[in-house]
Amino acid sequence: MRKRTRTLWGSLAAAAFVALAPAGAVADTYWQCVPFARLISGIQIFGDARTWWQQAAGKYETGFTPRTGAVLAFKPTQRMRLGHVAVVSQVLTDRVIQITHANWSPIEGSRGKVEKDVTVIDVSPAGDWSEVKVWYDPNRDLGGSTYPTHGFIYQDASARVLAASGVSRLQNGAIAVAQSAASQMASAVRPGQGPMSLLSQAADSTDRIAALIAAATRSDSSSR
Repeated sequence: MRKRTRTLWGSLAAAAFVALAPAGAVADTYWQCVPFARLISGIQIFGDARTWWQQAAGKYETGFTPRTGAVLAFKPTQRMRLGHVAVVSQVLTDRVIQITHANWSPIEGSRGKVEKDVTVIDVSPAGDWSEVKVWYDPNRDLGGSTYPTHGFIYQDASARVLAASGVSRLQNGAIAVAQSAASQMASAVRPGQGPMSLLSQAADSTDRIAALIAAATRSDSSSR
């Protein structure tokens, strides 16, 4: 049921953001991280994720402090040769954020899914977000790997306008589509049970994330 609930959120997010894209821009619901990050952040950088940090130089402000709406640029690794980009959806503490991104965890064996408000913890010795751990859905916990990152690419005024425009269009058009999809999904999973009742079963995952945040905060305080 946990995986079904997580997939429901991913399916709703994908359906909603497909509705935001220009006509003909999206062929199916399989998302790569780059076009998804560009769509919801408004940051207009193209090419593989590993090139975003270099491309941002002189075009966007960059830094090592998380901000909502910024893009976290992951460095390429042996297992992740093209790098990765994700959008900061919430800043919880100076060492804990949540991101919204695509094509990270395999959800029910399938990649290309959207994951909303995924917990990321800064584990770098200097506290500069150069190394992070990311929630991995199949394990229902932080993944075992540590990922190196370049830092954050911040939205400029035009990017904020693009992102705000997307939110406005989402509110005006895609909510009805998402609600319909939620009702159909909930009915398929458990006939007669509404979508809000279904989604409430994810509360135990929220408690687990809260525990991780508390542990990270205690660790950060003890190191000072």
